Amino acid sequence: MTQKPEVRAEAARLQAFFAASGAQVVDADILQPAETLLDLYGEDIRARAYVTNDPLRGEQMLRPDFTVPVVQMHMDSGASPARYVYSGEVFRRQEEDTDRATEFFQVGYEIFDGANPAASDAEVFALFQEVLSPLGLRAATGDIGILKAAVEGLATSEARRAALLRHIWRPHRFRTLLDRFGGRTPVASSRAKLLKNLEDTEAQDLIKDAGRVIGLRRPSEIIARLETLQEDAKEPNLSETEVELLETIMRLRETAPNVLEALRDIAIDLPSISNAVGQLSARLDALAELGVDVDSLDFETSYGRSTMEYYDGFVFGFYVHGRPDLPPVATGGRYDALTQVLGQGKSIPAVGGVVRPGLTWKMREGAL
Repeated sequence: MTQKPEVRAEAARLQAFFAASGAQVVDADILQPAETLLDLYGEDIRARAYVTNDPLRGEQMLRPDFTVPVVQMHMDSGASPARYVYSGEVFRRQEEDTDRATEFFQVGYEIFDGANPAASDAEVFALFQEVLSPLGLRAATGDIGILKAAVEGLATSEARRAALLRHIWRPHRFRTLLDRFGGRTPVASSRAKLLKNLEDTEAQDLIKDAGRVIGLRRPSEIIARLETLQEDAKEPNLSETEVELLETIMRLRETAPNVLEALRDIAIDLPSISNAVGQLSARLDALAELGVDVDSLDFETSYGRSTMEYYDGFVFGFYVHGRPDLPPVATGGRYDALTQVLGQGKSIPAVGGVVRPGLTWKMREGAL
C-alpha cells in the first residue's frame, strides 16, 4: 500500500520537529534478520510480522518497528550518548479482522544517555506532548519497572521470580503463575499435591511406566520438565501478604502524585520497589520542570503490559478521546535491557517513542 503524499508530508513535518531538538536523522533497512527478533520475542512475533526466506540471508522479516534496528545500529557504533529521529513504513499483521492498517508510517525519537534517566524520560514525553498538543489527546503513563522491582523482591525461588518476570508483558499468564505460586486455585493445590507425592520417584521411572512415548517431545525433554516441576513443588507458597501487595500495585490507577504516595506506603512493606518509586518521583519533578501538568497526569502501574514487550521502565501513550477503536496516536517508553541484549557486552540506558503521522494528519484535517 502506497502511503498518501499527505501522510509523507506529515511524517516529514514531525521528523523536522524532533530533528530541531538535536536528534540525528537515521534510517533502517525494511528487511530485518528474523533471527534477532525471534531471539528477543520468541515465536510469538511470527503472528504479528511478515516473514520471508532469502536463500543467502536466511529468514527475514519486514520490519515490525524501528526500535530494534536503531538500537543495533547505535550499539554497533559504540554506545555513546546520542539522540536519533527516523521515519518510514512498518508492517504488522493484525490479530483480528479489523480495519487497522497492516502497513503504516512511524516517526520516532530515541535518546541513548545514562547521565540522568529521569530527565531523559521527561524530555521524550514533553516533546511528544508538545508536538501533539494541538490535537487534544488523552495522555496515559505508567512504569513497568515498579512491577518488575516488586517481583524481584519476592521471597521465593530464583526460578519462580524469573518465570514471573518473563511473563510481565503477558498479564493473563502472569496472573495464572501468581495464583499458582500463591496456592490460590484448586488446580494449583492439586498440582502441588500430585508433584509432592511424586517427589521421591525418579522422573526416568515415571517415563518408563507411562508406556509408549507419543508427541514431539523427546524423553530427555520430558524428564527435564518433570524434574523442574518436582523441584518447584518443594517451594513454599508465596505469602498472602506478598500476593496482596502485588495485586494492589497492579490495580493502582490515579493521577501520578496520588499513585506516588500510594507506592511510598507500599514500599514500607515491600522495600524492593523503593528505587523504582524514587525514579518515579524524580521523573515527575523533571516533567514539572518542563512545564508538564503532573497533578492531572494519569498514571496506571499496569499500563503497557500487554502491548509494549521490550519496555522495562517508564511507558506512555497518547489516545483520541472517545475512540477506543483507534490505535494509540503515539507510544513510547524506556528499554534499558534491550540495549544490553543487543549490545554484546555493552549497554546504555535508552528511552524513546513513536507517533503515527497517518493519524495525526487525519486529526489535523478533521477526518477522525
